[in-house]
Amino acid sequence: MNQIGQKSLMSNENITYWNKIKKHFCSLLEKIKRLQGNPHYIAMGMAIGVFVGVTPTIPFHTALAIVLAFVLHGSKPAAAIGVWVANPLTIPLFYYSSYKVGVGLFGGNRGDGPNIDLMIRVMESGIPIAEKLGLIKGFLAHHFGVACMMLGGSIVLAVIPTIVTYFLTRKLIAGTYTSVKVISKSRYKNDGNRQCGEESDDDIA
Repeated sequence: MNQIGQKSLMSNENITYWNKIKKHFCSLLEKIKRLQGNPHYIAMGMAIGVFVGVTPTIPFHTALAIVLAFVLHGSKPAAAIGVWVANPLTIPLFYYSSYKVGVGLFGGNRGDGPNIDLMIRVMESGIPIAEKLGLIKGFLAHHFGVACMMLGGSIVLAVIPTIVTYFLTRKLIAGTYTSVKVISKSRYKNDGNRQCGEESDDDIA
């Protein structure tokens, strides 16, 4: 395959990759809109879920997010949804970025890099998710120093997405809540007018 063909193939793969991510996040958005609660409560839960989702704690993402949501008084269902920011499409990016940030901030043996690259390639492959999770657990168990460095890097990496998620979710829920309130008020008013009209007809009769 010539270079032009290879570039075209890589471009198409990138487009497909980002389309899948876009579809995934649109699905999460619809789930968020259906949550019940005040804007701060739901936004706090979502922010907690996203924070946990960025960290390399994937076997315990949901459980950890729900516990933190309970402690910090956030929406537990929202936290469970928020962790799905980490999925087979985004995990390779999160893990690799966490490693790079960890190395930059805390230093470390660059020789461990190929292990990270291997894990990322495995994560991007088509093997079942259960096998991917098993490989991640094995990696963390045998490379504890790298795992700690990745965890530190991920915490730093998660700060901005967590803050952005809180304010965007709060604004989204506040807008949805206002819309529902206006619709409910309008329906109540229409029902009241209809009842008054019926009573007037009865009086005339």
